[in-house]
Amino acid sequence: MRIVFAGTPEFAVPSLAALRAAGHEIAGVITREDAPLGRKRVLTPSPVAVAAEALRIPVLRANRLDEAATEWVRGLGADLGVIVAYGGLVREPLLSLPELGWINLHFSELPRWRGAAPVQRALEAGEQRLGVTVFRLVEALDAGDVLARDAREFAAGTTAGEALTELASFGTAALASAVAALDENPGAGEAQHGEATYARKLSRDDGRLRLDGDSRAVLAQWAGMTPEPGAYALHEDAPLKVLELRASPAGASAADAGAVDGVGAVSLRDGRAMLALRDGALELVRVQPAGKPAMDGAAWLRGRGGSTVLA
Repeated sequence: MRIVFAGTPEFAVPSLAALRAAGHEIAGVITREDAPLGRKRVLTPSPVAVAAEALRIPVLRANRLDEAATEWVRGLGADLGVIVAYGGLVREPLLSLPELGWINLHFSELPRWRGAAPVQRALEAGEQRLGVTVFRLVEALDAGDVLARDAREFAAGTTAGEALTELASFGTAALASAVAALDENPGAGEAQHGEATYARKLSRDDGRLRLDGDSRAVLAQWAGMTPEPGAYALHEDAPLKVLELRASPAGASAADAGAVDGVGAVSLRDGRAMLALRDGALELVRVQPAGKPAMDGAAWLRGRGGSTVLA
């Protein structure tokens, strides 16, 4: 099949590679424009652009799928459009331009977690079963007929970055199945069933840990916000990035972690920086104070006399 592919981040690359490996002709790739990265703000191509150019596939860099992008796709004569985390909306007339339309690999079990940040919001909500769905793009948000789906369980504390990396690879089988189904039957697909929920776009404020929650909820929020937008708490009115957080050993109690000083207290216990919460404790494994490099949580805490309070 002749395919036009749209995607941008690293976790879209396995889908592009899998389609090519399955023998499909990738007529062209659309990705976001080069973006400034790092402290020096060096213009850097997207991971999908790098992968496509290595495969000698024509690339269109565009932040909006506008009239120019539509004409570019028209010239490719593609049978099918495939989109994986491109970062923009496909509207008419582009939506109907490939003969078989467009399909999307989405990282949730639709109709649950429609929207921009499905894995992050699922983890934040404490869900450990994460899935993928391949569906037909329609004008309504993530609402088209389903062609393939799959899911698996993830351990508590698995970060969004780790889960997306695994789902990106795991989801290629569902994507291949969906393309094969369309090749055999252009009308394939089943309507979505169940209650829809929405995964709103992430903001920096989402990363501030809600320390009034129980340990399970705080760990879930940290996992969903890591690595982006980044989880943090306030220490002396400055953000302290929490780069690595994990559950305390079985049997550890809030009192053991210093809850006598209140929720949010951090104290050294057996050489570890333990964060007291209302029902238990979590270990601050790695942190990054404002304006300083990342460091071991216990080393950071020892520099503050072995105890402090986060908000």
